[in-house]
Amino acid sequence: MEATGPMTDEELAEIEELVDATTPGPWYVRNLDDEYAMCLVAVGTTPDTGRGERRPEFDHGEIVAGTLIQQPRYVDVADGRWDENARFIAEARRHVPRLVAEVRRLQRLLAEARHDHAEI
Repeated sequence: MEATGPMTDEELAEIEELVDATTPGPWYVRNLDDEYAMCLVAVGTTPDTGRGERRPEFDHGEIVAGTLIQQPRYVDVADGRWDENARFIAEARRHVPRLVAEVRRLQRLLAEARHDHAEI
């Protein structure tokens, strides 16, 4: 079900709790490779080196999510948007907290404007 209307304080708090529970950022898109994952597209806590490291040259503990694991086909979205999905996941870690803060800021401004207007 799609939510309608303004976001409530409870909804914003839920989003903040979700963010706070995740692995600390920043997150980065990683392009890795090995005989099992084959061109692994992942989101990790360390920047991509551009070298397409193979295991054990990369630490699997740095990987937050994978959007393409080809051998065997564990993770391989049908529309082929693994790069775009990885970028979205990585950027969401940075942008979602900012968006929540901006919604709260705008809600405060709106409440102040309504208060000021009510006094007139």
